[in-house]
Amino acid sequence: MLVDSHCHLDMLDLSPWGGDLQGVLASARDLGVQNMLCVSVTLERLTAMLELVRPHATVFASVGVHPNEKEGQDPSVDELVALARDNKVIAIGETGLDYFRSEGDLEWQRERFRRHIAAAKASRKPLIIHMRDATEDTLRILEEENARDAGGVMHCFANDWDAARRALDIGFYISFSGIVTFKSAEELREVARRVPLDRILVETDAPYLAPVPMRGKPNYPAYTRYVAEKVAEVRGDSIDTVAEASTKNFFTLFSAAQRNSHPA
Repeated sequence: MLVDSHCHLDMLDLSPWGGDLQGVLASARDLGVQNMLCVSVTLERLTAMLELVRPHATVFASVGVHPNEKEGQDPSVDELVALARDNKVIAIGETGLDYFRSEGDLEWQRERFRRHIAAAKASRKPLIIHMRDATEDTLRILEEENARDAGGVMHCFANDWDAARRALDIGFYISFSGIVTFKSAEELREVARRVPLDRILVETDAPYLAPVPMRGKPNYPAYTRYVAEKVAEVRGDSIDTVAEASTKNFFTLFSAAQRNSHPA
């Protein structure tokens, strides 16, 4: 069994299944992907996202605002904590820093990030961290704000071993996406070789970043299988070993998911 630890089900093209999310979930199960975490990017989309996933016992959700989202609601710590009380919500995020798409004075990103960390600590739900072209500031703020107390995952990790080591040192997990299958990602595959097996997660970030052999096409949770196969290959492990470990890691980190999980 595999878990897609980060996807955006509310952004998927459901037309191949007649607009029915159940078809996406069935196709995922066909490739051994049983559970998934649907990740929030804006509060404006949150209600619809929760309505989409609520009927499905094997799908969980997060609450948070992506670092690049500047126009919508920018929640307070108390607002995030209140939203996180929903029993479908098992995490805070995605949050973090992204200096690739945003320009100018980005103190607003850093302030929002700190509020998300505070909310995760208060709600006792782990963080989902987005980090792009902002490695030093992201890790520094996690350290300064004692994010270890909340725990979390470095989603869609695409940095070097030094950054991975620092994240591991504060108790975070490392999640590999389809990027690990890309020809240009040898440095990332070296990270996949070195991260302890008990700290690895796998994800799709669907509908983005489809892995080889689906690269260039819309991404779906089923393709978590190809990510896990590549991680297993570079580590010299079996797919069953990586699947078992990454699934155990998911339910260890997101313990609320274990409490709320029911058979499909």
